Amino acid sequence: MQTEKVIEHIVKWLKDYATKANCKGFVIGISGGIDSAVTSTLCARTGLDLLCLEMPIHQGKNQVTRADRHMDWLIENYPNTSRLQVNLTPVFDSLVDAFPKVEREEDRFMSLANTRARLRMTTLYYFAALKGYLVAGTGNKVEDFGIGFYTKYGDGGVDLSPIADLLKTEVYALGKVLGVNQDIMEAAPTDGLWGDSRTDEDQIGASYPELEWAMEMDDAGKTIDDFSDRKKEVFSIYKRFNTSNKHKMIPIPICEIPEHLK
Repeated sequence: MQTEKVIEHIVKWLKDYATKANCKGFVIGISGGIDSAVTSTLCARTGLDLLCLEMPIHQGKNQVTRADRHMDWLIENYPNTSRLQVNLTPVFDSLVDAFPKVEREEDRFMSLANTRARLRMTTLYYFAALKGYLVAGTGNKVEDFGIGFYTKYGDGGVDLSPIADLLKTEVYALGKVLGVNQDIMEAAPTDGLWGDSRTDEDQIGASYPELEWAMEMDDAGKTIDDFSDRKKEVFSIYKRFNTSNKHKMIPIPICEIPEHLK
C-alpha cells in the first residue's frame, strides 16, 4: 500500500466532501483506540475545524488516558483542533434506572452495551448540529463490511466513513506514518462498551489479521470445507458474524407496495 498517497487521498476526500456539504468541519468521538486516532488525525489534516469528544461511560482508566494523550497531541500539532469531555455516565445510569427491571441482569448486558454507543452517537450529532459539522465515523473495513462489529445507530450512525475501505492492519500502517502515539499503536483493540478490560479478540474469538484472511477467503469463494484446524475455526467465526450481522451492512428493508394495490 502506498501509505502516504492513501493519506493524501483521504484528506482531500474529507475536505472536498465537507466543502461541498457546506460544513465547517468534523466532530469525532475519541476512544483511545487506533481507529479513532487515525480518523481524527486525518480530519485534522484537512485544516477544517475538528472537535474531539471524549464521552466516558464507566470507562476504563487506561482508555481515558490514551484518549487524553492523543487529543493533547492533536491540539499541539493541529491548531484547528479542539477538545471537550462530556461525561455520559450519569445519563447512562439514569436511563438504566428508568428501564424495567429484569430477572437476570446478564440478559441485558448486550442491550446496555449498545445503549452506550447510541448515547455517544446522540451526543456527537448534538454538537454536529450545533456547530455545522459532520460526524466522522471510525469503522474499518473488517468491522463495517466483514463481521459487522459495531452498533447499529450507535458507532455505525455517522455522516461519512474515511477509513471504511481500509483493513485493520492498513489502519495501523497509516497510524505509523501519521505519528499516532505508541501507546495507542500497541493497545489491544477494544470497543470499550463493557466497562472492563475485554478486547475485540476476546469477544470475537479471532484476531484482526485472522479475520482479514477469512474475509479474503470468503471473497474468493472458499467454504469451510476447504480448511482444517485453526483456519477452519477462524473461517467459521467469520461466517457466523458475517451472517448474523448482515442486517447492519445492507440498506434498511423497504416494503414495496405493488402498483395495483395503490
